[in-house]
Amino acid sequence: MSTVSLDQSPTATSVKPGKDGKLWTVGTLTYSTGGLLILFAWLLWGDFAWSMRDRSIPAIMQLLFKKYGASDLLTGLLIGSLPAVFIMTLCPIISYQSDRLRSRWGRRIPFLLGPVPFVVLAIVGLAFSPQLGAFLHDSLGIVSVSQNATILAFMAVCWTLFEFGCITAYSVFGALVKDVVPEAVLGRFFGMFRAIGLTAAIIFNFWLLGKAEDHYTWIFLGVAVLYGFGFTLMCLKVKEGQYPPPPEVVSGRDGSSGFILSLKDYARECFGNRYFVLYFLACSLSALSLQPINLFSLYYAKAINMSVGDYGKCLALTYIISLVMAYPLGALADRFHPLRMVMVVLGVYAACLLAGGFWIHDEFSFGVALVAHGVVSGTYATAAASLGQRLLPRVKFAQLASANGIVSCLFTILLAPLMGWFLDTMNHQYHFTFMVGSAIALAALFMNVRLHRAFMLRGGPKNYIPPE
Repeated sequence: MSTVSLDQSPTATSVKPGKDGKLWTVGTLTYSTGGLLILFAWLLWGDFAWSMRDRSIPAIMQLLFKKYGASDLLTGLLIGSLPAVFIMTLCPIISYQSDRLRSRWGRRIPFLLGPVPFVVLAIVGLAFSPQLGAFLHDSLGIVSVSQNATILAFMAVCWTLFEFGCITAYSVFGALVKDVVPEAVLGRFFGMFRAIGLTAAIIFNFWLLGKAEDHYTWIFLGVAVLYGFGFTLMCLKVKEGQYPPPPEVVSGRDGSSGFILSLKDYARECFGNRYFVLYFLACSLSALSLQPINLFSLYYAKAINMSVGDYGKCLALTYIISLVMAYPLGALADRFHPLRMVMVVLGVYAACLLAGGFWIHDEFSFGVALVAHGVVSGTYATAAASLGQRLLPRVKFAQLASANGIVSCLFTILLAPLMGWFLDTMNHQYHFTFMVGSAIALAALFMNVRLHRAFMLRGGPKNYIPPE
């Protein structure tokens, strides 16, 4: 993989003929086709380690929370709202600083590599949380609190550290892709990116999820080793290009500090443009439509007496189907534009969820609805994967992506515990998760149609110019 300073503009991206074939450029980075494949290999290896972490830890934690007596409300708060709060508070700060950082490692890699030890430590803590929580309970001699409550409290602490580390890296991972992958192949890259994530999901759900309740300690430790080694290796191998000097932030005439001015700049640049706000709402509602089922589908399976192993095999089937579709969907996104694909998929998704909400009545019908949900939501994830890279300007990509995260998290913070409370109140009638998801998908479709109109006014697929 070679790096050649051909163009100092951070937004430059093109494909040029070279002596030995095509030269792919993005900013000051230039790749031969072989160099581009090496870049893809390292990014996808890091994604595999990342995906094994994300596919396994939250799913097992749902089982452990339920095993030690957590309510649906508490599950919603810890798995839904807590990450959303971190995204709202951490991502804007980290992304703003990342856009402006200039170091020998680049502006993204330091923020990706730094949290790895925290994540590994948290996973190890989760692996032994029942034993450590019980030991803490006995050592403190707490008589007014049950042992299960102490175990849940210890789990919550480790889970908080885990999410802190994950979301710190999450803030800039997409921005790294934006900086190092040429735009002409973004859709196909994200198709492969999804394929790797789906492969990790298949491995976990088909072979490991059914054993998770009894062997979670060994699964956690294996994931800790894989993530600690694999993601670190990616960070060391992927090289960033050169960036222009960052804008300076100085004290204002009213005595405002640099931090206050930065905060004002962030709010103005992200939320002062109606086009960006429309993009945030469309993306946030689209992602939110997946949450009701994703948060409680495992509990739904147990409520209708589906074994955890069979549930995992249903998920594995959805991921196998999505794996076959991943690269073609990425190629279609490059050809027809991801925004147009998102609108079609949201309409299909809303219809599938509505049908599932009325049709599910036994283990088989739930399995069919779960697979349909997984395949269509996976289609959305693949189709929308390169949407931000196609619509947002590169120079402020990370901070705009974090602003999108703020809007998304505001919805999630409200929805996750509210959905948990509603299900507790309705005696755990989990078919409502399908109906709520369908309603949110229809609202998301409406917002994406509006976004598409604004997108066409800015030049459409051929002549699009993002706001700066």
